[in-house]
Amino acid sequence: MKTGTLKQILLITDGYSNQGEDPMAMAALAKEQGITINVIGVMEKDVIDEKSMNEIEGIAMSGGGISQIVYAKQLSQTVQMVTRKAMTQTLQGVVNRELQQILGGSKTVEDLSPEQRGEVMEVVDELGETVELEVLVLVDTSASMTHKLPTVKEALVDLSLSLNARSGENRFSVFVFPGKKKEVEKLLDWSPNLGALTSIFGKLTTGGITPTGPAIREALSHFKKKRSLRSLLSRDDESFFEESV
Repeated sequence: MKTGTLKQILLITDGYSNQGEDPMAMAALAKEQGITINVIGVMEKDVIDEKSMNEIEGIAMSGGGISQIVYAKQLSQTVQMVTRKAMTQTLQGVVNRELQQILGGSKTVEDLSPEQRGEVMEVVDELGETVELEVLVLVDTSASMTHKLPTVKEALVDLSLSLNARSGENRFSVFVFPGKKKEVEKLLDWSPNLGALTSIFGKLTTGGITPTGPAIREALSHFKKKRSLRSLLSRDDESFFEESV
């Protein structure tokens, strides 16, 4: 079964967007392009307000992904859980579509006998360990996130270590919003390792605005840019390009 590369955007935020395009519309566009958007809402002591909660859930729903609200101290395990759960959910969708082609009609995994279902889930688990994965992380650096950024950094490094235990290839990229001079800023280009973030995160400045919609739009163009560059390169040149960026 060919699944291609699984593409995810992982949005980490604590607030309601207040600049630029509607983030839910951008999330729906991502889903159309085969990119899942998962959203983690980070709390400290305060409860996230209802407006922010609705937006977090709405972005994930529009982007075909998962949303989770957590306290900062639980962030590390949540980032790993959400990424893996979304991967399984996407792969299960791929398997369901293939089953429909084989069996006809609208049959899904749930319609199979317990024994058959177990066999299918084994395939999903195996694919989860072997499929190529691209995760573009979008980190909200608005003023209210200032004290949460050290925890975000640790959570992303833990995510990298966890996913690199898989046999499948991983590529990560990290953008923050707002950036120093523009709405969105790239911190890390596609890389198999998030450890490089350790030195970068300490230099981040935080701002007052939360341009979530523009951040998602920029993330989508980064996936597209990667694909269009790949199409121009031979396989050998492509591996050189990825190592040299």
